[in-house]
Amino acid sequence: LLLVSENSTSYGKDLGNLRLLEELLPGLAAVPGISRIRVSYLQPAELRPGLVDVMTGTPGVAPYFDLSFQHASGRVLRSMRRFGDGPRFCALLDQIRERCPDAGVRSNFIVGFPGETPEDVAELEQFLSDARLDAIGIFGYSDEDGTEAASLDGHVDPAEIARRADDLSDLAEELMAQRAADRHGETVDV
Repeated sequence: LLLVSENSTSYGKDLGNLRLLEELLPGLAAVPGISRIRVSYLQPAELRPGLVDVMTGTPGVAPYFDLSFQHASGRVLRSMRRFGDGPRFCALLDQIRERCPDAGVRSNFIVGFPGETPEDVAELEQFLSDARLDAIGIFGYSDEDGTEAASLDGHVDPAEIARRADDLSDLAEELMAQRAADRHGETVDV
């Protein structure tokens, strides 16, 4: 059973219960015939310790964290109206792996967001190297009609966005191959 939404960690906010997903998952795992539950698209700023505990400690719930990091530079993230930075994200990953060393982690990243500097890209590269993610998606920024970002100053040249995306994609491929090699020999149910 795959639970997916733009932000699954917000499940229950509209009902006044920020912990509703924590309560839902064990109940779903107990339903006869459901052998595995996977939750996608979790916001790092909303991933509470109780939800981490449920996702890493409930039989039938895959310890798989599809986290929407988007970048690692705190400055770029604030411009995106998001929270966090590389060190905070690494601390979150440490908490997850303390509870379940074999937890899988996936995320996507946008490069070339308006105002992104070479220093911001270097922060993202360092985070990717430190984070040991199992799956990484790299996407180049592009304007979308009607979005606030389209009107921001500091647009990065499209050729530079493509270069950054290519460089980071190459790094991501290398890092994912290393992570896969670290897991060689494990026996897992899929």
